[in-house]
Amino acid sequence: MKPIDPRLLRYARATRFLLAAVVGLGALGAGLVIAQAMLVAEVVVGAFQHGESASALRTPLVLLVAVAGGRALVSWLTELAAHRAGAAVKSELRGRLLERAGTLGPGWLSGQRTGSLVALATRGIDALDDYFSRYLPQLGLAVVVPVAVLARIVTEDWVSAAIIVGTLPLIPVFMMLIGWATQSRMDRQWRLLSRLSGHFLDVVAGLPTLKVFGRAKAQAESIKRITGEYRQATLRTLRIAFLSSFALELLATLSVALVAVTIG
Repeated sequence: MKPIDPRLLRYARATRFLLAAVVGLGALGAGLVIAQAMLVAEVVVGAFQHGESASALRTPLVLLVAVAGGRALVSWLTELAAHRAGAAVKSELRGRLLERAGTLGPGWLSGQRTGSLVALATRGIDALDDYFSRYLPQLGLAVVVPVAVLARIVTEDWVSAAIIVGTLPLIPVFMMLIGWATQSRMDRQWRLLSRLSGHFLDVVAGLPTLKVFGRAKAQAESIKRITGEYRQATLRTLRIAFLSSFALELLATLSVALVAVTIG
């Protein structure tokens, strides 16, 4: 399972713009994170260890406010680029889908389930919003920020850097395991959604005939059953997905605790 789907790079040119923007803004954000941490440390040490007054710490405090504002600006620019690129990608993919359907012609469309195609063109492509607005920006930060922060820690305390290097790889390992489990659940959920959409559209199209033969209520029960299966599949997928935040917080807390104990 690759972090970036190569098909998006092949069929959606706007994805390349977003990746370039994410890398550039991620590098800038990493520098601001390091600067903010250094300024916070300077203010805390100066105030509590050296007993300096607020006037003596005016320069680092002003710089700290400026860095916080810079981080907010970088975050806003990243979100803006992600949303615009996501809209462009969705528009391009829908255009390709319609163009492909037109090329194959009515003969091919008559053999397909219309509900599945509609679900793909609407909810299926709309599901890319979270991929572009959340996943890719965070992926850029996850690649750039830890490397930059670790490089800065090495120059100050190599023991803490060694602890981080030993515990940090556990995070992507657990994320991969949870991601594999979630992917199989998501595939089943998508199949159920396509089945539900296709069946519902077929029922609506054939409703007059079903009413004539008295089978409308039976189809309503069938839709209710498929909807219940889709609801249960969604809840099972969410239960597994929520494990990712628990594993991330647990492993990050373990790393921070070990560093704090060695320093303390």
